[in-house]
Amino acid sequence: MIPFSVLDLAPIKQGADASQAFRNSLDLARHAEAWGFKRFWLAEHHNMTGIASAATSVVIGHVAGGTRTIRVGSGGVMLPNHSPLVIAEQFGTLEALYPGRIDLGLGRAPGTDQLTARAMRRDLATAAENFPHDVLELQALLGDVKPNQAIRAVPGMGTKVPLWILGSSMFGAQLAAMLGLPFAFASHFAPQMMMPALREYRARFEPSAQLDKPYAMIGVNVFAADSDVEALRLFTSLQQQFINLRRGTPGQLPPPVDDMDALWSPAEKAGVAQSLACSAVGSPAVIEEKLRALIADTAADELMTTGQIYDHAARLRSFEIAADVRDRLAGRTGL
Repeated sequence: MIPFSVLDLAPIKQGADASQAFRNSLDLARHAEAWGFKRFWLAEHHNMTGIASAATSVVIGHVAGGTRTIRVGSGGVMLPNHSPLVIAEQFGTLEALYPGRIDLGLGRAPGTDQLTARAMRRDLATAAENFPHDVLELQALLGDVKPNQAIRAVPGMGTKVPLWILGSSMFGAQLAAMLGLPFAFASHFAPQMMMPALREYRARFEPSAQLDKPYAMIGVNVFAADSDVEALRLFTSLQQQFINLRRGTPGQLPPPVDDMDALWSPAEKAGVAQSLACSAVGSPAVIEEKLRALIADTAADELMTTGQIYDHAARLRSFEIAADVRDRLAGRTGL
């Protein structure tokens, strides 16, 4: 069976606050654990009034502390914003608290606008260029201590927290392959290079101490409901969020609407459709067919499902349907 996992942005919906977002994230994680999802990842974003997971390692600790078996991690930490030593200490701490359950997914983008990125780390351009070096430094800090090693991550050293490379381009695929690390492609919002990147990653992969063969995860938006009409309506929250972001007016997650054509221009509609092409929206039968085709087309080793759904109960139902679809696919195809 191909594992399904959950990517959560700890969405702050209109009329709510970060405290409610964190309660909802933990509740979703507990349900995901019961439904057999493999991982629950949270993403680093800054200066976004609709996303509560800016202090990603803190929220990971909140979720891991409220669950028992599901792996919890970052999808991802934007390493150019941070010192590798600090991230090693943070995730070493998490691994000490929740042994064998922590993942560390790493991204190269700032996870915010350029002005905010400069406020976090002044040498932004240099930091992004140094991403491969920073990954190696972080890996060394989490690895076995070398003789006469002057700088140690305490806690962190010797934990060997599993690293992942996240990306939406050939760069991430090539780096993950070169370092022998698992690769997570951000196809849920940038699907254009998905197939070339997966081919590049698999062709160039070099075995490492962490991984002996390529392991590719792809992101997919899942908006599942008991009817196609209801699922399409739920999807309009994410569509609105995308056009607001592109207009330079990001905000809290809006409630669904009945008519998107009253809100966007034809050009905006086409642009959002392109960005969200890797989405499964519909009734259980539709979700099953779309995910079956996606797995067959990509030969993905794992699906990272995500769903920015305004109503928490509807969000839970969507992931429950995704888990049912996973089980049916496993029974019918031996995936």
